[in-house]
Amino acid sequence: MKLVTYLKDNHPQLAFLVNGVLYDIDTVNNELPNTMAMFLNFWDEYMPIAMSAEKQIKEGTMGKRAATFNYNEAEIMAPVPFPTSCRDGYAFRQHVAAARRNRKVDMIAEFDQYPIFYFTNHNSIQGPGNIVCMPDHFKKLDFELEAAIVICKGGRNLKAAEADEYIGGLMIMNDMSARTLQMEEMLLNLGPAKGKDFSTVIGPMLVTLDELQKFEVPCKPNHTGKAWNLNMKCWVNGVQVSQGNVADMDWTFAEIIERASYGVNLFAGDVIGSGTVGTGCFLELNGTGKLNDVNYQEQWLQEGDVVEMEIDGLGKLSNTIVKDESNFSILSLKKG
Repeated sequence: MKLVTYLKDNHPQLAFLVNGVLYDIDTVNNELPNTMAMFLNFWDEYMPIAMSAEKQIKEGTMGKRAATFNYNEAEIMAPVPFPTSCRDGYAFRQHVAAARRNRKVDMIAEFDQYPIFYFTNHNSIQGPGNIVCMPDHFKKLDFELEAAIVICKGGRNLKAAEADEYIGGLMIMNDMSARTLQMEEMLLNLGPAKGKDFSTVIGPMLVTLDELQKFEVPCKPNHTGKAWNLNMKCWVNGVQVSQGNVADMDWTFAEIIERASYGVNLFAGDVIGSGTVGTGCFLELNGTGKLNDVNYQEQWLQEGDVVEMEIDGLGKLSNTIVKDESNFSILSLKKG
């Protein structure tokens, strides 16, 4: 299934997406909820009903007319508009190795020993549309091309071998990054915080795992969990800048869930990102360019730029960079 949240009468509305049309799921079958949060919290109960309802839409056998809306005319929100938390992983070895090579340091051995993640601001999750940035964000403003999952039922101390059962579906993620803020705070061995907390984009839809079965491939050797052959691309102002594949993840989402749930309760609605795919951000691309050519001109996101991300089967996510009306700068507050 493809599940979309859009704004209807100033409220989030959950809908099936079928052939470019949104079908409000609670009008397709009144046993279904109208929000993603409610759907996730009762996933096992709702999924069979939802799959049957979607089948009726595709077969044209609905007993009554559902409320519908043209997808291209809707105000699309994040598919999980109010996640209970947001973690972001570090699963692509290619990205990590390239970033370290560009800094002329050795690949860190610990990458291959365990999956890591950080928490970002779940209250700054957004979907397609404008990304509003403060003046300090524009100092080396960056995108990050990623995939993400949402947890569909609570659990604790989950093993990787069973963790895929807790994945509600996949989405595109753009982990926006203000690199100057990020690098400054991480000199003190904390963060990333202010370099990341202003915007994390997910969407435009949540695609459930049954829809992605045809894309499944074996995960990397000596790893556990599902993997998917899904091409990933990013364009800035219509120019392609990044390309990778979800199957390139060295650590699987199942393994990240295993670590994230150790001694901790995961909740339905928790979002977990993959981390950046190789070539998936300007920080890496600029570093590689400068390593190969001392005259390479760095590129960072500017006001008015349009960032488009696409992953096979997961749709296309588009955002425009806009400037906040405020001129306030925290970088100007530094002492000394």
